[in-house]
Amino acid sequence: MENTNQTENFDENKNPKSEDALHEQVAVAGLYENWFLEYASYVILERAVPAVEDGLKPVQRRILHALNEMDDGRFNKVANVIGQTMQYHPHGDASINEALVNMGQKDLLFDCQGNWGDIRTGDSAAAARYIEVRLSKFAQDVVFNPQTTDWQLSYDGRKKEPITLPVKFPLLLAQGVEGIAVGLATKIMPHNFVELIEASIDILKNKNVEIFPDFLTGGLIDVSNYNDGMRGGKIRVRAKIEELDKKTLIIKEIPFATTTTSLIESIIKANDAGKIKIKKVIDNTAKDVEIQVQLAPGTSPDVTIDALYAFTDCEVSISPNACVIIADKPHFVGVSEVLKVCTRQTLELLEQELEIRKGELLEKLLFSSLEKIFIQNKIYRDIENCETFEEVVATVDKGLEPYKPQFYREIVEEDLLRLLEIRIKRISKFDSFKADELMIKLQDELNEVNDNLANLVRYAIDYYKMLLKKYGKGRERKTEIRNFNTITAAVVAAANQKLYVDREGGFIGYSLKKDEYVMDCSDIDDIIVFRRDGSCVVTKIQDKVFVGKDIIYCSVFKKNDDRKVYNLVYFDAKSGTSYIKRFKITAVTRDRVYDLTAGNPKSKVLYFTANDNGEAEVIQVNLTASCTARVKQFEYDFKDLLIKGRDSMGNVLTKYPVRKIIQKSAGVSTLGGLDIWYDPTIGRLNRDEHGKYLGNFEAKDHILVIYNDGQYELTNFELTNRYEPKDIAVLIKFVPESIISAVYYDGGSKLYYVKRFRIETTTVDKKFLFISDEKGSKLHFASVDVYPRIELAFKKDEKGASLEHEEIALDEVAEIRGWKALGSKLSTHKVQGIKALEPKIVEILLPESSEDEVSTETNEAIATKLVEPEEIEFPENSDSGTGEQLGLF
Repeated sequence: MENTNQTENFDENKNPKSEDALHEQVAVAGLYENWFLEYASYVILERAVPAVEDGLKPVQRRILHALNEMDDGRFNKVANVIGQTMQYHPHGDASINEALVNMGQKDLLFDCQGNWGDIRTGDSAAAARYIEVRLSKFAQDVVFNPQTTDWQLSYDGRKKEPITLPVKFPLLLAQGVEGIAVGLATKIMPHNFVELIEASIDILKNKNVEIFPDFLTGGLIDVSNYNDGMRGGKIRVRAKIEELDKKTLIIKEIPFATTTTSLIESIIKANDAGKIKIKKVIDNTAKDVEIQVQLAPGTSPDVTIDALYAFTDCEVSISPNACVIIADKPHFVGVSEVLKVCTRQTLELLEQELEIRKGELLEKLLFSSLEKIFIQNKIYRDIENCETFEEVVATVDKGLEPYKPQFYREIVEEDLLRLLEIRIKRISKFDSFKADELMIKLQDELNEVNDNLANLVRYAIDYYKMLLKKYGKGRERKTEIRNFNTITAAVVAAANQKLYVDREGGFIGYSLKKDEYVMDCSDIDDIIVFRRDGSCVVTKIQDKVFVGKDIIYCSVFKKNDDRKVYNLVYFDAKSGTSYIKRFKITAVTRDRVYDLTAGNPKSKVLYFTANDNGEAEVIQVNLTASCTARVKQFEYDFKDLLIKGRDSMGNVLTKYPVRKIIQKSAGVSTLGGLDIWYDPTIGRLNRDEHGKYLGNFEAKDHILVIYNDGQYELTNFELTNRYEPKDIAVLIKFVPESIISAVYYDGGSKLYYVKRFRIETTTVDKKFLFISDEKGSKLHFASVDVYPRIELAFKKDEKGASLEHEEIALDEVAEIRGWKALGSKLSTHKVQGIKALEPKIVEILLPESSEDEVSTETNEAIATKLVEPEEIEFPENSDSGTGEQLGLF
């Protein structure tokens, strides 16, 4: 410990080492500080974070450079590419191989051959000696240009490597990147190829742009909180889950950053934990992803889909963090700013290439002119009598003197030497006409280059359009942008536990199997407990928990449930008065005890009910025989009470002692029906006034759904129901009197039919096909309007004459028949397209003395169209008119 500062107090005269060694002595603290900063800078700049100029990390850049050096049009073994890259990259082959495979799996810069693994299943690539790679045509077109590349020496000084590659495309945003450095990290999502090019064109046109991620794995994405890819933003990515039938779900696309293996493992884990109830998971993935999830008996497909999103990797949340190297420093920027930088760089690179090409053309024109003058004016003959080479050069220079003013630059000795290198054979075969033609072509090209330089933005837009036309096919968006609903885990969690209660002892839990069974619940539920002393508490479900003695009621607590109403009569010990109250409990602090009485000791509950839909029963109150009240038995209807908060004292029921209270008759709901809306952006019902108002629903009511595939279905109005917007033609509150009008194409007879019918089935959650089941049959129009109208466009007749459009009132074409009826023929002509028109308005006059009333709700429901029918069009050369193409006529 005495020599702690020995290095700092070092005395040169006492040290046996030389003076040179003395100067190398440095404090350890200083060494650590400098080395760590150098290491951090190296990791940030040279390993983990991409440069904004080309969107590449150094290892990726070196791989591309090595491939370009090796490129001969044929495939190269990846092992050879790794060896070639190691000339430039100061790290081992493992890091190069990993980066190379990762780039190959993104299907943009490389043509791959062999087993390169699968990002969907998580399968790794084969060994480097078995797989092959070469640069793609796209990479050759947009990544390389030695003339516009800045070079530097490699780490050992033996080779030249690019500082950055002259990429004329937003490669960083197309591929995405992820890296962890010292003190910072970067995570940029991949974006769609086509959308990036279109956005770059918009930037050149000075338009505002907004771009969103797109993944090769497909799936669904919610970008409402994307925040331009900057820190603090978040995206939610979901698997695409379809309902095959009531017992089977199919996952066809998976979220980004997951694999089929990890997804299945998360589903099995959630099932083992009791969060979801499934029977079996089958992985049928081959060319396309297909994971079958077979449900347990009695399990709702809609609730299971929500549970899969809530408890498994079917939904993942990703926090982007766009960090790039700009001017040798890391910067946190938005993806739209990165795109602007890339677009500006592309503009500059295109300008450089044009300037280089302009210089090349000017040089070619200059030498072609010199050559023509040198040969046509036979200047080469003037050098026959020259005795020295210097005299030869001077003679040629003198011969060109009269023509020098016409050239764009001064004629130098190198130009003269090139003329002297022309062979006699070429001079003898010189064709002045061909020389003039060549110069005209060069001049035309030069004029085009000058025009492009003068209109650089137009030239850049044309360049982007060329990329889009050449490489855009098959690169359309794969991930569907959606707004996701927020799934409450407690609502969709499977009931994997049973709630028991020990009323006298004051315990609840799922391990009290010898005590009273209450209900099924999940292990993430909260339980609300009411006690005889007039207090209540909400606590988390456990295997066994003490909540207080004399329990009168316990159940699962649903937060913000404004339909559940509690009816209570309690005795206030201080005043001797019995109070009656109705109240809701929508939000509480967990494990906090709430007093529902006036707060006086020894108060107690005389009567209590919990009503899921605000029911108000009639009670009979019996007073004690010894009390002085004249009437010792009376009835009270809870519907006469207003529903207030849990802290309200309540109304006075009686000031006399109460012997007992019994329920005289069950009550009905005092809250009325539920107002339900449908939000087509997320395909869900809600009570928050989002989307289309469907109506007020009582317990007996249903929803009518007409699907685009020609089926209809009656469903309940549970908020957990799912309705895929793209599959739905009409969704309304079901009114038995409503008439469905439909136009469909029959694949058997090749004709169009109109049918009108009422719903005759009563089965809920079962689909019924109401159009022909022949192959090729298709529904083209559906409406619940009372008097719907359509407009028909027809194909040309056999003589080539065009027919006029025809407006048709469907109620005049077809009578109301059963839902299985074929219907009436729509037209004898070949239909080109169908367009929905505004329904016909018919004024109905009722007799003044009529006591009949027209239900406003019924009329509104009948006239409600949730989704407007699409206009359809068939190609002119179509003979069958199957109606498979959609559009406008």
